Amino acid sequence: MLLLLLLSCDMTGCGYTVGNSYQTDVQTVYVPIFENKTFRRGYEYQLTEAVQRKIQSRTPFRLAKGIEADTRLTGTIRQIDKSVLATTQDNDPRNLNLRFVVDVTWEDTRTGRILSQQEVPISADVVQLVSQASFAPEVGQSLATATQTATDSLANQIVQLMESPW
Repeated sequence: MLLLLLLSCDMTGCGYTVGNSYQTDVQTVYVPIFENKTFRRGYEYQLTEAVQRKIQSRTPFRLAKGIEADTRLTGTIRQIDKSVLATTQDNDPRNLNLRFVVDVTWEDTRTGRILSQQEVPISADVVQLVSQASFAPEVGQSLATATQTATDSLANQIVQLMESPW
């Protein structure tokens, strides 16, 4: 019995938590369509939908509209770059890279307090996230598949920001 007590006391500092890793005082989240500061249109809708799906599938939070929500998660796509990594002998792109840079803010609409748990935020209220995906047209991959991979990665990173800090 004493051994079990010592082991349980020793494991409390290991970083594992029992139960929910999300804030218990937050019930609902409003996720408006992300802003897009680039010339590439449509990506803001795809990223917003991916974030909303991840919130519904991975968190206890419900999506709500505007002032009905406890919190608001906003984002701005700052940069989308597509670059060629390798070319064929005919100078056609063989491997390409797609890179997104997104600023995200999660705030409590009841108090105005910023809830982001990122360790090194860019400023007091904005967290910058970067995601990239490579694709090779020769093997059937496309800009669409790379976009899906990059937006899924970004959505995962954004939802991870909503977890409670250790």
